[in-house]
Amino acid sequence: MDTEREKRGQQWLQEFLHLSGIAANVSAESSPTFWEDSCWLVIDESGLTGEQIAGLTGADGHVLDAIQYLANTTLNLGLPPEQQGAFTVDLAGYRERRYQELKAIAENAAEQARDTGKEVELKSLSAAERRQVHTILKEHTDLETYSRGQEPDRRLVVRVLED
Repeated sequence: MDTEREKRGQQWLQEFLHLSGIAANVSAESSPTFWEDSCWLVIDESGLTGEQIAGLTGADGHVLDAIQYLANTTLNLGLPPEQQGAFTVDLAGYRERRYQELKAIAENAAEQARDTGKEVELKSLSAAERRQVHTILKEHTDLETYSRGQEPDRRLVVRVLED
């Protein structure tokens, strides 16, 4: 892991939280094995209230996703491609829990596609979540996944490959 990138990410998120009126520490960690190569910026929830955690996470993780988008955009702005990197913002284990949910959704869609022989559309997934489902199902060589539609109504499709 690039310690300079970790430090920049940690400082950026710490300042973002400070400007938002939230006193919380941020640690930079390596990606868990289930996640793409990314610098993880983890907000320490130990000093936060349940209301603050809920506010930072948002419905369906939308606020956490927005903070992550801002971090990635801001921290990579003006850097040459070889110096850019991915940042994942986590709070209270949300990313692990959501990953497990996505894994169950993906496996269910795979089973349904195999059982029916029909395409299964997964709606209401963010772009990052669609990428995760693609990754989860890529080892299923009898299946194909692709995205259909335009934002904000883009959907992931799972279907059985024809022989």
